[in-house]
Amino acid sequence: MIKPKLLLHACCGVCSAYVPELLMPDFDVTIYYENSNIYPQAEYFKRLEAARTMAHSFDLPFIEASYDPPSWFKAVRGLWKEEENGHRCKTCIFFRLDKTFSFAVVNGFDAVATTLSVSRRKNVLMINEIGEHLSQKYDLEFVGKDWKKNNGEAISQKRAVEAKIYRQNYCGCVYSAIKKSLMRSD
Repeated sequence: MIKPKLLLHACCGVCSAYVPELLMPDFDVTIYYENSNIYPQAEYFKRLEAARTMAHSFDLPFIEASYDPPSWFKAVRGLWKEEENGHRCKTCIFFRLDKTFSFAVVNGFDAVATTLSVSRRKNVLMINEIGEHLSQKYDLEFVGKDWKKNNGEAISQKRAVEAKIYRQNYCGCVYSAIKKSLMRSD
């Protein structure tokens, strides 16, 4: 039986430590790393290497999208005061998933999913709403799940520790980095 080809947007290695396993029985999975939001660039490369390591642990193809912070900044312009999981985050997720769907269509994939919802800090309803919107826009299936169910996040974290990959301590963009820095100084 030929499985449908699925492009899995991966935000980091931790989130990629478990989600692929859940999709592999039903899909031919390829990991897609599109994270132009990550700041600074050194952080981007740490997360890239961790995501690549996890993809290789599952013996899955890994594709790195071009790192394009100027386009990301243009997309979120004027939203710097927004709280986490607010309009800026929604715009950021839309930006990255739109690029993922676009790549999937051009390259013959049948479906798209994202690892983002494995994190307890991410709003799964917002992520899935964006995915469904893009699914209609691109006429491509979106596999929207709450990957944190059944201890998904705990399993991801445990596997990341076991794999000795980089584990970040903030969402990724400059605004979340600043917020994290301010919280440490209190």
